[in-house]
Amino acid sequence: MVEWHGVPRPAAHPVRIDGGLTLRSKRGEVAQTWWSRRFIEVLESFGMASRLERGRAYARTGQVISMSLSTSLVVALIAGTRPEPYRARIGVKKFNDEEWRRIERALASQAIFTAKLLAGEMPPEIEGVFTELDLTLFPETMRELSMDCTCPDWQAPCKHLAATCYLLAESFDTDPFEIFAWRGRSREELLENLRGLRGSLKAQEQRAEKPVVALEDCLDRYWEQPPAQTVPTPDLVVTHHPDALLDQVDPLPLEVRKRKVVDLLRPAYRAMVKGANRST
Repeated sequence: MVEWHGVPRPAAHPVRIDGGLTLRSKRGEVAQTWWSRRFIEVLESFGMASRLERGRAYARTGQVISMSLSTSLVVALIAGTRPEPYRARIGVKKFNDEEWRRIERALASQAIFTAKLLAGEMPPEIEGVFTELDLTLFPETMRELSMDCTCPDWQAPCKHLAATCYLLAESFDTDPFEIFAWRGRSREELLENLRGLRGSLKAQEQRAEKPVVALEDCLDRYWEQPPAQTVPTPDLVVTHHPDALLDQVDPLPLEVRKRKVVDLLRPAYRAMVKGANRST
């Protein structure tokens, strides 16, 4: 802090801190996935492109001390030119319970969405699901967003908000469920609801595959005997050796006078066959 005509004035350069949040990308484009790029494109479409650039350096040099995401709100602390860090907030309009029920039913109707999300991916077709419900996954107008910062810059986004936007986009890269959490559904709640709906849908499909016939529609056949079912018989091993049956079972773990019981039984099997042949 320096003095100007006896009045404290902010330093020209931001206060450097250790251990701040930094972007993984050190140059070029920040977003790596289509859904994260889409978020940045949405912000730029609101006329924020030039102001967003101001915050990229802040995000890359670790000026953001902390950032937390909760339902409809992201809050970050950013070190600026004053000793006290600035607080930046980005709010979004969350979906209400009825809207989430519609979204979950639509997502559960296609197993690919749940599978992709569990794999850490956001299928591009998911935006179409929201469109069919007259909703949008990403905010379409500034009326769905609110931004404010405790810094003296009156324009939004200031560089502190812009730095927060870039870190938020990168967090979406890592975990697409954070987009849903921002809109009002946590990862655990969303997955639990999708699993429950998928189970109900499978049960309905199984019932549809096996239609139930009403009793009045089959009274004329009620006392009929069901057709006999043919039970396949196992293939028999045909052999000319009467004691071969002993070779088709596991050997008995018994011995009599150091001789295996199987070997003692062989003469008996052969004698029984010879006796049967003489009687015929």
